[in-house]
Amino acid sequence: MKILVTGGGGFLGRALCRGLVQRGHEVVSFNRGLYPVLDTLGVRQLRGDLAERDAVVAAARGCEAIFHNAAKAGAWGSHDSYHRANVVGTDNVLAACRTHAIDRLVYTSTPSVTHRATHPVAGGTADSVPYGEGFKAAYAATKTIAEKAVLAANDTTLATVALRPRLIWGPGDNQLLPRLVERARAGRLRFVGDGSNVIDTTYIDNAAQAHFDAFEHLGPGAACAGRAYFISNGEPKTVREVVNGLLRAAGAPLVDKSIPFGVAYAAGAACEALWSLLPLRGEPPMTRFLAEQLSTTHWYDMAPAERDFGYRPRVSFHDGLTQLKHWWESPGAITR
Repeated sequence: MKILVTGGGGFLGRALCRGLVQRGHEVVSFNRGLYPVLDTLGVRQLRGDLAERDAVVAAARGCEAIFHNAAKAGAWGSHDSYHRANVVGTDNVLAACRTHAIDRLVYTSTPSVTHRATHPVAGGTADSVPYGEGFKAAYAATKTIAEKAVLAANDTTLATVALRPRLIWGPGDNQLLPRLVERARAGRLRFVGDGSNVIDTTYIDNAAQAHFDAFEHLGPGAACAGRAYFISNGEPKTVREVVNGLLRAAGAPLVDKSIPFGVAYAAGAACEALWSLLPLRGEPPMTRFLAEQLSTTHWYDMAPAERDFGYRPRVSFHDGLTQLKHWWESPGAITR
């Protein structure tokens, strides 16, 4: 098939493009920039902005399915910038599906759509965990709107599914791990709370596999059509174990210090105020949303994903760390 992947140059996007090519599909990637790694995979790249409907519709011409993975992520930025990328961009992808009679759409969502301050989630499913409300981050708020639009669009001519992978990591990560390592080496990394809260994570190959499994089962009337699913390794671990496991794989100093949630939350509020008032660049080191996320238990039940489209994580947390270590130590893996 000819398949459009939005955001194919990102961490998960590259894994999606690679896996689809390996499965014999012709892949087109719609990105804001150009990525040499996609050229080496034989992926055709089209540059454009998700908020530009004509560009998105044109990119999907001739395609039979779409993996909508692109989004503006992060914990800081104007609400308008998140709305344009995540809400308007998703509306444009849906318009492209309708214009070209594309009948399958796999949407990459996030567990953040269910974020509720410090309310813990232990083993919930998309059916039992409600959408969040009163979001303190534009990312979570706009991804919620977008996911609802994708699921509402499911009908007899367009089958849609939303996947919510939790904290993706592994070889090729140029965001999460480098930031952790940089802060750990600088002595600026702390747990919010004592680090005993339990979370899910998702190894990159497992995150991509979930998308392929859902795609292969997706169609009008399919069990997964019009539904959302949490995706993870299915191995809940404490934040302390996860963070130090990643740091150990990268040969970085381990973290043993922590700050109380109340202190982190107050610091987040102060940072938000400063970044709003002053022309400070980049993201603040802490926000109220991050303080809540980092200190709260969030893990999920994979049974619905296995039941409806056969998803089973193939790479364990332990084996993933081994592969991550080998990649991190390989020449030219990442600029350090």
